[in-house]
Amino acid sequence: MAGPQELGDPLGEGALQAEATARSCLAGNRLNLDVYAEGCRQFLELYDTRREEVEQVEFLRLSCNEDLITSTLSTVPALKGLKSLVLKGGHSRDEIGACQRGLLAFLPQEFGKLTCLAHLDLSFNSFSALPPCITKLASLRSLLVSHNSLQGLPEDFGQLTNLTFFSAMKNQLRSLPQSIGKLAALQTLDLSENALESLPKEIGNLHSCTDLDLSGNLLTGIPSSLGNLQSLWQLHLHSNLLVTVPASLACLPNLSRLDLQNNRLRTIPPEIQSFPFVLLHGNPLGEPEVPLQSDSSSSSEKLRRLFLEAGEDSFTVTPEGCRVFLACGVQFCFPRGATTSSVTIHFQKHSPDPQWVKLKHHDILLSEVLELQPHGIDFQEEVVIWMPYASPRHLHDREIIVRTFSGQNWSDLRTRVEWKGKPKKHLACCSVPHFSWFLVVSRLVENECRVPQEGALLFSTVDPNIKVTFPPGVTEETRTVKLQVLPVSAEELQEITDDPETLASPLLCLSQNSNVDFLQPVKIQLPLPPGITGLTLDRSRVHLLHSDWNAQHWNDITNQVVLEFTHLYALFEVTHFSWYWLWCTTKTYIGGFAKYVYKRLRLYQVNFIALQRKKDPEQVLLQCVPKHKVDPVLKRLHDRYRGPEPSDMVEMFEGEQFFAAFEQGISVEADRPDCTDGRISFNFFSHLKNVKEVFITSEVDRKSKSVKGQVSFYRGAVPENVPEEITKRRKGPNSHWLATLPIRLPKLKSQENDQPPTQNCFSLPPLNLGNAETGYLTQANLLVIAGRIGADWQTIGLNLGFSYQEIERIRYNNREDLNTQILHMLFSWAQQNEKSSDCVDKLISAMKESGRQDIADEITAIIALGRQKYRESIRRVGLDQESSTEDSAIAMV
Repeated sequence: MAGPQELGDPLGEGALQAEATARSCLAGNRLNLDVYAEGCRQFLELYDTRREEVEQVEFLRLSCNEDLITSTLSTVPALKGLKSLVLKGGHSRDEIGACQRGLLAFLPQEFGKLTCLAHLDLSFNSFSALPPCITKLASLRSLLVSHNSLQGLPEDFGQLTNLTFFSAMKNQLRSLPQSIGKLAALQTLDLSENALESLPKEIGNLHSCTDLDLSGNLLTGIPSSLGNLQSLWQLHLHSNLLVTVPASLACLPNLSRLDLQNNRLRTIPPEIQSFPFVLLHGNPLGEPEVPLQSDSSSSSEKLRRLFLEAGEDSFTVTPEGCRVFLACGVQFCFPRGATTSSVTIHFQKHSPDPQWVKLKHHDILLSEVLELQPHGIDFQEEVVIWMPYASPRHLHDREIIVRTFSGQNWSDLRTRVEWKGKPKKHLACCSVPHFSWFLVVSRLVENECRVPQEGALLFSTVDPNIKVTFPPGVTEETRTVKLQVLPVSAEELQEITDDPETLASPLLCLSQNSNVDFLQPVKIQLPLPPGITGLTLDRSRVHLLHSDWNAQHWNDITNQVVLEFTHLYALFEVTHFSWYWLWCTTKTYIGGFAKYVYKRLRLYQVNFIALQRKKDPEQVLLQCVPKHKVDPVLKRLHDRYRGPEPSDMVEMFEGEQFFAAFEQGISVEADRPDCTDGRISFNFFSHLKNVKEVFITSEVDRKSKSVKGQVSFYRGAVPENVPEEITKRRKGPNSHWLATLPIRLPKLKSQENDQPPTQNCFSLPPLNLGNAETGYLTQANLLVIAGRIGADWQTIGLNLGFSYQEIERIRYNNREDLNTQILHMLFSWAQQNEKSSDCVDKLISAMKESGRQDIADEITAIIALGRQKYRESIRRVGLDQESSTEDSAIAMV
């Protein structure tokens, strides 16, 4: 009798398994199906089989990346007691790893009958308008519609009077309804990353609001009614087009953070500017009002536009001005009258040379160098430049600046950040009076103040708990002081030091535009390390460190200053500036210890990877990958590439230059502009893809055999001759060598078809372990041993010294063939240890420790047999000492 699957029964084995999974997901009044590939289908099956239980569900989660989500929605309103409903997209990703939007673009009108619904999440979907049924949900307290395509909110949005949390970030909202002021219970309102150009004055009626985020919009002003939000704690207005802010914000009694960064503010009400929690970086404060040609004004729209193609390297500017768009993404705006005659501008991009591009401490290079000629040409009006850059992941304690080179030194320009184009790209914008060299850098946030004779107070915007107090009479002439802070997390410090008892405060850097010490001591306030208070502080463990400008030497000045402690802060006084760092540790030689930690904070840990295309192994992909991205990169590329293991961990500086060299008869194919004698030049940029894909050819004839070689990465100049023994070296403490990875070229394709197919594509060069006198294992012996290992290969590999990560990578790269996994593990170890005198003993010990005494005995027998054969052979030729003695005795008889 035919089974259910043979008859086309929908409740076959797979369907029964899915139903069993759905049943297990129903836990009391909760049903979470968004983590399953076919959660919607499982919900419908569960509703058909256990309807009474499903209708009692109060918390439901479904994925909107499934085709059945639309038909599932008609069933959801039957859950009358539903309190929380999550219908999110983003559960699947596209080819580049970005979250895909969900399929929802509307909701059935019956959703308005869910009278108990208090939480609704519709994020990562395709809504262009808010469904009308949502405003009928009188009990709704939390609504999330972020990452959609909403262009507006309904006029009756104010009916949601119980709403306390509303997030509509990453939409296309251009305006807000006046009824938003009726949301009297609203506490958190997130409207960031939209297109809001103005706000209704009724927004000042949100008297319960504690957190208001309006960043990343197009606001040029905000209503003074925001001063009525007496409960407001945080107000985020950064990355807008604000030209003014109302003084009424100073009347907010509970405000602890006011972020006004990256706007167009030239003046700030003094009562606001004096607050320590106001963030103002990225604004043209104090600059005269000069209309930038970058504005979308009628004058700039009439400027001539030039779009250059990839091969062009020059353009002409006339007194009429123009807008220029380069193929690399760089843009210029030459206003009318910038030149008095026609001028030809030449441009080119350079890879930054570390000998030339001097990065400051903790700078991150985000672009190549743009050179504009003629150098030093003076313009009658400032020219605006937009430079694209790779955006860092964290900007809280960093800022973007354009740095220019005058021919002798580098200086920073006043820079603002913009987003342009579709898709939007990060652009650093600055105005310059003449041309030279330019690049984009991410640096530590720099706070600045002018110190007159009357004194001043300087706060850090990164950590408002850090402040510097300049008393009256501290200087005779007004001087400028700059402050930078490098936060050091306890986790990061413990990872470097491997000491859970060592803690440190943020690293403080102070500088000034004068070489003269202050006339009176300057008081510095630093927060105590996390987990330490003035009441629990062990003063014998406290060390205050001071360093020179290059942070080469750290001196313990604890006994040279008067340290005072409050419950949260450490206070001390100094008369000159540089680096200051407060530590709490039991270490004795703290200066050298701090130097080591500081050096590690400036380095990036990366791996080098050399992968060969499966279809064409002569094509090699070279990558420099941050340590936390090695596994995701290998997993993503596994279908197209395979190759050797990644290199050991390598520490590199941002912007550092290194080279890749193909050794042992392998060279890069001709016509590569960045290739010199088979070596390719790289520049390491954090957050930038450091990838090169090259074709490699062999200098020897591959008609009869394959060619094995290696790609080597190293610092410094390209070596003229690289000896073979040098290419095998790994990174050392004083070595320029970074990594050496093996690669293997196949036979020529034309000859491969003439050869008989092999049983196994895994191939390794001949090798012997041990020596003839003590006994050795041949390659044939190793193949026999590999055939007996079986599923224990991972345990054996760990006992042979492989790391768990290396074992997992071998297993993943050869996941379809257990035999290849074993061979890869065993022969990789054998290659690395073939010159070791005790390698056979190590192999026997690893087998015993893995519970494979049988293989250990077999290896011992092979070794004993080999030793016996060796002795017999030398006895036959009369070289054995014992046999020579016996022969002499016989002769005497």
